[in-house]
Amino acid sequence: MKTLKVSISDLEFNKFGLQSTDFTFSEWLDIIGREIAKQRLSRSIELSEKYGLSSMTMDDIDKEVQAVRDNAKDNN
Repeated sequence: MKTLKVSISDLEFNKFGLQSTDFTFSEWLDIIGREIAKQRLSRSIELSEKYGLSSMTMDDIDKEVQAVRDNAKDNN
């Protein structure tokens, strides 16, 4: 087994809510993956608000999805 050394700032350490400095690679990937998911969700929310999508109802979303599917069928 190999050991990797990664240096991060105290701010980053606290931002990730880390309690230890010793992880398996799989644990580290999970920690990073959660942070990336949070960033993507924040960006999605930001864009949905910018373009007025955040106020769509589930019925509106269903209609949009159906329209895209119908369009895809027509183009095949």
